[in-house]
Amino acid sequence: MRSSKSAYLRLLPVAYVALLSIASGAPASVSAADDSLGAAVEAARKTHDEKQLTSLQAQLEQQVGQHANDAVLFLDLAKVHFYLVDVYEMRKDKKTAGAALDKGIEAAQRSIQLNDKSADAHSLLADLYGRKISLGNAMFLGPKFGPKVKEENAKAMALDNKNPRVWAGLGRQYLMTPKMFGGDVTKAMASFQKSLAIDSSQDETWVWLAKAFQKQGDTSKAREAVQHALLLNPGSRFALTTVASLEK
Repeated sequence: MRSSKSAYLRLLPVAYVALLSIASGAPASVSAADDSLGAAVEAARKTHDEKQLTSLQAQLEQQVGQHANDAVLFLDLAKVHFYLVDVYEMRKDKKTAGAALDKGIEAAQRSIQLNDKSADAHSLLADLYGRKISLGNAMFLGPKFGPKVKEENAKAMALDNKNPRVWAGLGRQYLMTPKMFGGDVTKAMASFQKSLAIDSSQDETWVWLAKAFQKQGDTSKAREAVQHALLLNPGSRFALTTVASLEK
């Protein structure tokens, strides 16, 4: 977990902080490493560069091996696996994508075991469960994982209803769920718009909003939304793929 000690302690050598943690009965913190790796994970998300992501995966696996009680490291590892699922799916390697997805679920679950008050972790786990449905047999996996998606999103919202990622996750739930099981495009759009009202810099959420408009049949607004995404992240494969689908 990120250290709760005062800022000046984070500037001390990690070994000294670890000794203080042991003396107080608290787990050692690697918050500086967490922050650095977290920034690298976000940079890799923007590019979805496989080499960069696999390098981060190796670094994070080494870190969690050394700091098995750090919830943030496990959350970052879950994110990396989630982005690798995108990479493998794009090259139609479903088997490898499935393996990465299972590892992502495992890492997110471990993060929540260590800190069940993280709205981000619950929201990510909901997304991972949702991806499990879309990657496999929806008719078979939907009844099993659909309720888990709903449960994790509800937990995330209860923990932090002002978190833009939580609102975006709820939007994906409404968008990707069949109508007969509670899916609702209008609610999806409202959730994405709420997320963007909190933080308009989320390029992926603009793309999800575009997909909601596209599903509703409003191609003009879909194009407008995806252009916002490309302004924020010109190299976004997600946005570029969506643009291509709008031109068909």
